[in-house]
Amino acid sequence: MKKLILSIAFSILFTFNALSHVEHYTKYNSLEYELFRNNDLIGFHNYYFEKKDNTTIVKSEVQFEIVKFGISLYKYKAVSEEIYENDKFKKFKSNTKQNKKDKFVNINLNENGIDLDVNGSSFKGKTSKDFIVGTWWNHEIIKAKAQISAISGRVIKQKVSFIGKEQIYINDKAYNALHFNFSSSDKDLPKEKRLNTDIWYDEKSFIWLKASFDKQGHWEYRLKTSK
Repeated sequence: MKKLILSIAFSILFTFNALSHVEHYTKYNSLEYELFRNNDLIGFHNYYFEKKDNTTIVKSEVQFEIVKFGISLYKYKAVSEEIYENDKFKKFKSNTKQNKKDKFVNINLNENGIDLDVNGSSFKGKTSKDFIVGTWWNHEIIKAKAQISAISGRVIKQKVSFIGKEQIYINDKAYNALHFNFSSSDKDLPKEKRLNTDIWYDEKSFIWLKASFDKQGHWEYRLKTSK
């Protein structure tokens, strides 16, 4: 059984390697997600794809609000933009408002073509270009040893585990999905900073379908529409 699981995992990772580029996303104009907390709809997270010659621009907008007894407890709003040239990462920028706190990050591929220059509210410095911005739409993230926070630039070393193939239902529609778990490989991190997120990708298109994690409640992102 263990050999069978390893064989399946290797086959899936090989397929992801073969198709791990942003080019096949250009047939989509947008990916729209609903955000739930404890099964209550609280907001949205949408991606918009633009293609200009050899450049792909991915813009993102996310908003949510937690309200209890008519009182707003937490408000969140963020916008971002990713740029790829010839399917290769070029730059990323985002601005986030968490209640009254402002966070940001700017990431650029260094002229040497080896490093990423990160200027964020939590981290400033250089990282490897093999690290990837933590935007779940891009399935290349399953291969990375670390992801860079799309909110603050914090570098999060990660372990990615293939859980298995599953059929999941979103808005009464069935999807054949590949289920992965992302966890922090640095066990010395405080518990509140550790990564522990489950992600599902469509088996054929590799489109991000769903995410779930627990942090002061149970959170889920669910695909609403792809156009």
